[in-house]
Amino acid sequence: MFQGRGVEIKTPEQIAIMRQAGLVVGRTLELMRSRAEPGMTTAALDALAEEHIRDSGAVPSFKNYHGFPASLCVSVGDEVVHGIPGDRHLLEGDVVSIDCGAIVDGWHGDAAITFGLGTLDPATDDLITVCENALWAGLAATRVGGRLSDVSAAVESLVRSRGDLGIVEDYVGHGIGSAMHQPPNVPNYGRPGKGPRLVRGMALAVEPMITLGSPQTRVLADDWTVVTADGLAAAHFEHTVTPTDTGVWVLTALDGGRERLAAMGVPFGGVE
Repeated sequence: MFQGRGVEIKTPEQIAIMRQAGLVVGRTLELMRSRAEPGMTTAALDALAEEHIRDSGAVPSFKNYHGFPASLCVSVGDEVVHGIPGDRHLLEGDVVSIDCGAIVDGWHGDAAITFGLGTLDPATDDLITVCENALWAGLAATRVGGRLSDVSAAVESLVRSRGDLGIVEDYVGHGIGSAMHQPPNVPNYGRPGKGPRLVRGMALAVEPMITLGSPQTRVLADDWTVVTADGLAAAHFEHTVTPTDTGVWVLTALDGGRERLAAMGVPFGGVE
């Protein structure tokens, strides 16, 4: 079912399938975090992820999406998003962002994490922490009866409160469900109280992307990889979330978001 502006409203049964896709994504990302190490190629990570996704009874969302050649986006250092896995070897001290999507019975899950290999300098370590906290601020604002821009404003407020970091504006979150990218767009900046009203059955992929310097980006010659214009590091986190009548349910978090939401004083709305 669709409401105004082409926003897809899912039934509880469809959300339950999205939860299964979300668990595949969440488990794949945890596998990537545990297996990534200096000397490993990004292509090796991608092969491991695809095997895990397919063995879980799901299909990679990204592979062949508009011609994208891999199952993961692996973005390293100044790469913000859409890095294509290949023969690049990971190095000690790298900042690694991994974006993953999976489809179960036609329904999508989408999430991303950023982590460092080994010891990072304090500014880069803080960049990763702020980006993850900004994600959770946005997720916590995804409540029935609210407005879409409440999510955007929560992300921006958290980032602005933590220092002089850049918020990438050219790439944003999105609706998700029977397709990976759907209306509405979910910017990582804006004033609260605007946009579509959040209702039960909506699902959003919230995904802040922030940088150590300028928020300006450019696309490499492969027509996919987005890098910071000034060459400074970037971080990217993402979860798929749905608002429910009893709270917030993070479909790609292994615990549904229960622990982080409780720490923020936000009701958990899942059916785990």
